[in-house]
Amino acid sequence: MSDALLKGTNMHKPVFDSNEFRRSLGTFATGVTIITVRSPDGEPIGVTANSFSSVSLDPPLVLWSLAKNAKSLPAFQAAEYFAIHILSAEQEGLSNLFASQGADKFGNLNTEQGIGDTPLLDGCCTRMQCKVAHQYEGGDHIIFVGEVVDLVSNDLTPLVFQAGKYSLAARKTDDTPLISSSSSGFDEDFFGYLLWRAYFQFQSEVNKQAPFRGFTSLEFLILVTLAHNNWRAVDTLCDMIVHDGDHDLVGQALESLVEKGLLQEKADKNGFKLCGLSETGNEKALELLTIAKSTESTFLERLGQKESAALKNLLKGFIVETDTGIPHPWERTEGEA
Repeated sequence: MSDALLKGTNMHKPVFDSNEFRRSLGTFATGVTIITVRSPDGEPIGVTANSFSSVSLDPPLVLWSLAKNAKSLPAFQAAEYFAIHILSAEQEGLSNLFASQGADKFGNLNTEQGIGDTPLLDGCCTRMQCKVAHQYEGGDHIIFVGEVVDLVSNDLTPLVFQAGKYSLAARKTDDTPLISSSSSGFDEDFFGYLLWRAYFQFQSEVNKQAPFRGFTSLEFLILVTLAHNNWRAVDTLCDMIVHDGDHDLVGQALESLVEKGLLQEKADKNGFKLCGLSETGNEKALELLTIAKSTESTFLERLGQKESAALKNLLKGFIVETDTGIPHPWERTEGEA
């Protein structure tokens, strides 16, 4: 169609930019796989790929593609069998290893021998052993179609790749929009409310347990903090637990724990006041922490494994991006022995 005709329609003149094409493809979220094969000379070979796709249920066919300039291409073209490993969220490091050039990819891995002596990896969401059905030219790639002849699947959180970064997938909450309109009120879409309500529901359930009765939230935080790293400076504890809040409240909680025989105080060589758990205090801290972890397991089981992993990842990201330098319970600050 000529430029003159284009001006008289609602069409725009086609423009293609290879970099924009690459970026656009990146907006499509995919799983992450490692494809393995045994070369004709017996060498185990594996590559990371996100080009995996299903083709047919009957017969069970899948495909993936490999660049024509890949050094491993001749081995895959010569093989009768290959294996596809759909990676779990815990295998990000493995994905990076098999995506690297020249690394000893199998040297420290425990592998099994599959059909056609194909090397098989453990810990994946799904592992498929495939017999090569077809090989096709696909531009600058070769497309491999395989018939699945063996399948092992595990209920694990999958590793996802989107926009050039690893991600985690989670199901959307039923009957609610994925992205709701912004709200100016203190309601179900206000982030502060969501954080507060989640904490309130969790802590309320924890406090129902008998061993928690008689302990405040501050006392619990002090006990489990010292269980992570005992004998801390009082000022450091105050900064970690109430941050910019009222240090007098922490002082009152410390006095209460001393009176209960759970906490001891002493001075370091420079005369600074330290506090630490007594033997009884350490036992109580571990008891309360065990109850809290059990409650966490119950809550996360209701949410689901994949959603729990995604939630924890998002909260960690939020903490990292908004961190003001407040020390974590397991970190000793500069100047602490």
